[in-house]
Amino acid sequence: MAAQAAFGARTDINEHALLRRIAAHAEVGATPQGGVCRIALTDADRDGRDLLVRWMNELGLDVRIDQIGNIFGIRAGAQADAAPVMMGSHIDTVATGGRYDGCYGVMAGLEAVRVMNAGGIRTHRPIVVAAFTNEEGVRYMPDMMGSLVHAGGYPLDQALATIGTDGSVLGAELARIGYAGAMPCGAILPHAFVELHIEQGPVLEAEGITIGAVQDLQGISWQEITIAGQSNHAGTTPMHLRRDAGYAAAAIAVFVRELAQRYGGSQVATVGSLQLHPNLVNVIASRATLTVDLRHTDEATLQRAEAELAGFLQALSERESVSIETRPLARFEPVRFDPRIVGLIEQSAARRGLSRRRMTSGAGHDAQMMARICPTAMVFVPSQQGISHNPREYTAPADLVHGANVLLDVLRALADEK
Repeated sequence: MAAQAAFGARTDINEHALLRRIAAHAEVGATPQGGVCRIALTDADRDGRDLLVRWMNELGLDVRIDQIGNIFGIRAGAQADAAPVMMGSHIDTVATGGRYDGCYGVMAGLEAVRVMNAGGIRTHRPIVVAAFTNEEGVRYMPDMMGSLVHAGGYPLDQALATIGTDGSVLGAELARIGYAGAMPCGAILPHAFVELHIEQGPVLEAEGITIGAVQDLQGISWQEITIAGQSNHAGTTPMHLRRDAGYAAAAIAVFVRELAQRYGGSQVATVGSLQLHPNLVNVIASRATLTVDLRHTDEATLQRAEAELAGFLQALSERESVSIETRPLARFEPVRFDPRIVGLIEQSAARRGLSRRRMTSGAGHDAQMMARICPTAMVFVPSQQGISHNPREYTAPADLVHGANVLLDVLRALADEK
């Protein structure tokens, strides 16, 4: 299919309008360091939602909210009953977040609608701008919760009953901030889903490339490991008589790093959280709790890494006379995105004279969940120095506009499919 036939007459995002919208939304939950703290279902999240809904209404979108708090702004199509094309991301952040992660994709979606409204462009299919609940998973686990519930991969009742890190109940907080909607989860089944996002990694910038056509996304395995040993005096207990939970935790951290280096390729492994008890300089730790994050693009390889870790934990427990228990936190299989939509992303970039490459996403995204129910793909733009989840998160204005223009092209092509 020729690019002109696929995308129709060229339309462009207004740079100043897009940047103003991103900046205005970043004021909600702004931090002194220049970042954003808008953790899911907090007052700041409510305020960010309120602003988003106001903007959707101003654009003439039909705003609907489902039972997990996902927000959908629907633009009518020529064929009202046709399955819509959905775009979007999330507006919640981590505690030390930047202004682009997630929010960029939602704001660009609004600007795409504004451009089509201004140009009198009517698509065959309806178009939906989505903002999913609790993508980050900071306060409530698992992450990508709103899109996972929407896709039927997580029971609504279980999600609503989730206890947060602060002891709050997700369903109660959703009602408190006024976003416990009435629409059944999964009521909107898209024809296709496209998510525009900053890369959150260094590849595009390092290679001088503007557009990433994301063809796949790594599988994710999270688990919490608890080690029980015996607290004792650090000076009087001989090394061979210790049941040292702290040492066992350190051994696990070294093991998973060496595992990732040994596997190579896309395998990564991280110990991101570690607590010792009693956490005193002269006392052998009686208990250690740590998390392990394993990721790979191939499911069989990811399972092999999980099995190796399990075998190591058993051998370590026996060797060090400690007990080790594991608790799964999240487990998502790798995702292959729709090749046809990936191709449309590449065609749009070529049409606009933009450098592009196919790539893998190392981070989890709502598109990962939406791929379960409809053809899905992602568009990446460069992240300066690969920094994200940080107030220093930055993408150049020109790159933000290029990504939004590609989103607009792909959106129009998909929405005009009969």
